[in-house]
Amino acid sequence: MEQATVRPGGMTMKGEIRLRRGVDHVLGQVKDILDDVDDERLEEALSALEHAQRVFLYGAGRSGLVARAFAIRLMHLGYQTFVIGETITAPVAKGDVVLLISGSGETYPVVMTAEIAKNIGATVVSITHNQKTGIAALSDIVLALPAKRPGPEQEQLAPLGTLFESATWILLDGFVADLMVRTGQTEVAMRKRHATLE
Repeated sequence: MEQATVRPGGMTMKGEIRLRRGVDHVLGQVKDILDDVDDERLEEALSALEHAQRVFLYGAGRSGLVARAFAIRLMHLGYQTFVIGETITAPVAKGDVVLLISGSGETYPVVMTAEIAKNIGATVVSITHNQKTGIAALSDIVLALPAKRPGPEQEQLAPLGTLFESATWILLDGFVADLMVRTGQTEVAMRKRHATLE
């Protein structure tokens, strides 16, 4: 029986190969997903954010972590930014932008948030798997990020919502680069808004 070679730190040769396969799979799939995002929808989302006075973000689970990461960058860009569900969140008002992240698009609290924001008159932007989800139906702008090759390889190398969450994170980091230009921000200016008590 073949034995795996143990490397420093306890990682086996087989484990290292699987790790690299996983990284290559995620990177390749995320690029394919993002290459297919509709340019018109991207421009609509960027324009809404560019002119927003206040931006509210929400997602459940790992999607919520992605939303929080983008909220930090928006704050660095000078936006008044809130994460829905936090104790210091202001009430959503007409004219605000509400950005929702949900792979399934059917997570009840996210759908409920979309409905409330829509009724208030906020601009609802959703990032989800496809155009036929519950939050998509309630959104003004939908960015669809469908996984390309579902199957055994994806289940082994990028289980559950890994590709959606990774693609969303990279997409929103791309938004930051674009919004820096649109709003005239520099890294120097953003650094001045970076947290000093960490």
